[in-house]
Amino acid sequence: MKKNLWYGFLFLATTFYAQEVDTTILNFKEYLGYVKKYHPIAKQAQLNIDIGQANLMRARGGFDPKMEVDYDRKKFKGTEYYDLLNATFKIPTWYGIELKGGFEQNEGDFLNPQNSVPEDGLFNAGVSVSVAQGLLINDRMATLRKAKFFREQTKATRDLLVNQILYDASLAYFDWLKAYNEKEIYSNFLDNAKIRFDGIKRSALVGDKAAIDTIEAKIAYQNRALSLEQAKVSLMKKSLELSNFLWLENDIPVELQPNVIPDINVEQNIDTTLEIQGNPLDSFTIENHPKLRALNYKIESLEVDRKLKANKLLPKIDLEYNFLTETPEVGNSFNTAEYKGGISFRFPLFLRKERGDLKLAKFKVVDARFERETTQLQIKNKVMAIFAELESFIDQNKLISDIVRDYNTLLRAEERKFSFGESSLFLINSRERSLIDAKLKEIEVRNKFFTAKAKLFNSLALNPVNL
Repeated sequence: MKKNLWYGFLFLATTFYAQEVDTTILNFKEYLGYVKKYHPIAKQAQLNIDIGQANLMRARGGFDPKMEVDYDRKKFKGTEYYDLLNATFKIPTWYGIELKGGFEQNEGDFLNPQNSVPEDGLFNAGVSVSVAQGLLINDRMATLRKAKFFREQTKATRDLLVNQILYDASLAYFDWLKAYNEKEIYSNFLDNAKIRFDGIKRSALVGDKAAIDTIEAKIAYQNRALSLEQAKVSLMKKSLELSNFLWLENDIPVELQPNVIPDINVEQNIDTTLEIQGNPLDSFTIENHPKLRALNYKIESLEVDRKLKANKLLPKIDLEYNFLTETPEVGNSFNTAEYKGGISFRFPLFLRKERGDLKLAKFKVVDARFERETTQLQIKNKVMAIFAELESFIDQNKLISDIVRDYNTLLRAEERKFSFGESSLFLINSRERSLIDAKLKEIEVRNKFFTAKAKLFNSLALNPVNL
């Protein structure tokens, strides 16, 4: 428990900075930094890289040297039928060539003549070669190549996963900011309604205002109070949704405290935090998009499969040749006239399985290429649509700001006329409701503007390096 409290204190000390005595601001960049570093999904994305490395290590194991020892012995009723020892050391190479070295020592009363060797044993050193199927590509080579492509594919997948969790976290922050701004609006207008209600009540008591005006002022005050309570509930829900993305070291979740508020000036650092600044439409390219990179590596892997299946159409011809000697320590003891060798040949007559496998491999490549072309077009169109949406929101923000300013001017003018007895409380409440609606609309438009920026970040599948 003490350790958890310490982590919580460290989180608050490094993530928040003071705004007022009783509130602290959760900065957007620091918030995303903690999401990227500590969120379980972000860690899971990094785990994919480790899986790719482990898969590559396993594939490289197909080229590891191997030692094999076979020992057989039979002894019955005092008779040693045979005692066979065969030790071999093999070194696979990249192409279908395998280097071999071995030692053979056999004895017994009923020994097969072909196993007869000198008393001190017989050494051999040679090579086995696949001259048709398996020479330029074989299962070991294909597995290693695909493992390398898979490793690079996991890096692109990691970027996609990190980008998605940061995108979801950004939307949660913007919704939290929207709910906070709405609560602040209702809080401010509740104060105005309370001041107006108290003033009218005092005026009614001295006979300057009609008593019915106090009822209307009270209703306006109660409506503002009701709206404020609803806004507080919405803010609480958005705060809890935001807490889903807050984690610390050792997988410790963090619950957002009531005194923590969002940065109302977040618009100033959204572009730098999401690293979408300096990306105009005319310089937009998608060649390095992580999703397309992942598809390219998938196609490369399928091409390796296709080549391997095509190689299976060739006959399997294996040649083997081994020098034999009793004295391997003497260099010139290896004589080409003393050897053990052979050749094996295998070839299916109809090749129906092999031809079927090749066709399926070709279809998979074509299917993956279609997927890449479709994905490329979808990404391009989506990004272009978001750029157009952002341009529109710039104009919308300016328009709604002007509308809010004009409604505010009308309300102030109506209040001034009311102070002179030339207006009514009904008109003031009407002007105020219009101003509240305009301010809420302004908050909504700003939230959509921020969301569009997050969509651009998500469409580009960026993985910020400065978080």
